[in-house]
Amino acid sequence: MKPVLLIDVVGLTPRLIDAHTPHLARLGRDGAQAAMTTVLPAVTCSAQATLLTGRTPAEHGAVGNGWFDRASGEIALWRQSNALVAGPKIYETARALDPSFTCAKIFWWWNLGARVDWSITPRPYYPSDGRKIPATYAAPRGYGEDLERALGPFPFFDFWGPKSGLRSSRWLADAAIRTLTAPTPTLTLVYLPHLDYDFQRFGPDHPRAKKAVREVDVLVGDLVQAAERAGAEVVVVSEYGITAVDRPVDVNRALRADGLLEVYRQDGMEYLDPWTSRAFAVADHQIAHVYVRDPADVPAVAKLCAGLPGVAEVLDADGRAAYGLDHERSGELVLVAEPDAWFTYYYWLDDERAPDFARQVEIHRKPGYDPAELFMDPEDKLVKARAGAALVRKKIGMRYVMSVVPLDPSPVRGTHGRLPASAVDAPVFLCSDPSVARDRIAATDVRDVLLELAGVTVPAT
Repeated sequence: MKPVLLIDVVGLTPRLIDAHTPHLARLGRDGAQAAMTTVLPAVTCSAQATLLTGRTPAEHGAVGNGWFDRASGEIALWRQSNALVAGPKIYETARALDPSFTCAKIFWWWNLGARVDWSITPRPYYPSDGRKIPATYAAPRGYGEDLERALGPFPFFDFWGPKSGLRSSRWLADAAIRTLTAPTPTLTLVYLPHLDYDFQRFGPDHPRAKKAVREVDVLVGDLVQAAERAGAEVVVVSEYGITAVDRPVDVNRALRADGLLEVYRQDGMEYLDPWTSRAFAVADHQIAHVYVRDPADVPAVAKLCAGLPGVAEVLDADGRAAYGLDHERSGELVLVAEPDAWFTYYYWLDDERAPDFARQVEIHRKPGYDPAELFMDPEDKLVKARAGAALVRKKIGMRYVMSVVPLDPSPVRGTHGRLPASAVDAPVFLCSDPSVARDRIAATDVRDVLLELAGVTVPAT
């Protein structure tokens, strides 16, 4: 078998590859480059599940970065269990066909319990005294320890939050380079999130965003060199393109104002109540799953949502089916934002009653995605001092709260989730092997191309 390195450069599109990205440009010029169709929603968990399985969200069930679990009554985002994705993943398919196949999975999603040989993924732990300790989970025993001895601890606060930046992607690239040494895995998957940060903070056309593209190109160049030393083919993919936005849409506040969304109060703070709400939305960038308890309410909720400024489409059962989102985890309605708009998760009407997690980087407790976590509150003059004090408390082993996130979503300048309007703004596929050249490739076809490159023969069906 032939080793393959798969690099997920989040946010990369054909438009961004030019003279300022020599390593990416050379990969496409000497090998193959194609625009890549993606899935709706064009978000990380859905896109990666499709790349791993060759299936649509209607088939694999990853209908977003999270969803409402009707059985438990919980809104769960950013879960990592490999078992949540239906259908055989590429590493399962390949090993069934050839038991000598090996795989390393570096910060790709759906990592916990994945049947791979080397795995590392973000996984904070929570001691019984209430602290939250940033950490990673790695397997087999010793793999994560070896990486941290060589590279230092993973820079968790550079991976997400107001401080997120190049250091986390640099660490992940170096982890992949180290993993490519003997024994070289048949397939090595590495995730580089760097473009996500400044693209969402400033928009895709800002000088800071253009600088991020040049920086990630350097990382790709280092990875390509390491792959060449290991005799591996290189594939670069992305999950979505990021477009400029300036209109947040408060869909849950609209549902609450119409008497459809209910809250309960604790210590003066309001929490979304999925048990008594007739309708509420799990917001996810430019997509929102709207869960409607009573089928009789669906037409009225659809009409309300269709009338909100910034909503481009309201997908009912037929609409979900047309986009490959017809799965039991999907909302009764799925909203698609206008190109310059995105959905907030906010449901409170008075900031004084916002829950404590609203001002924190807290990706698992919020009932929707919150890009404001990339910012420190500009209205709080002491925000940096308080953040520094919280870090000191963390370092000496004390409990800490880092309430730095603004409740004003207006600074957000980039987002994703819609299907791309043009091929130059679609995800991109690059490969060092010119034999796989084509004008366009579907995300559902990437799995089979990777197996072909690795020399794993899939029987015809």
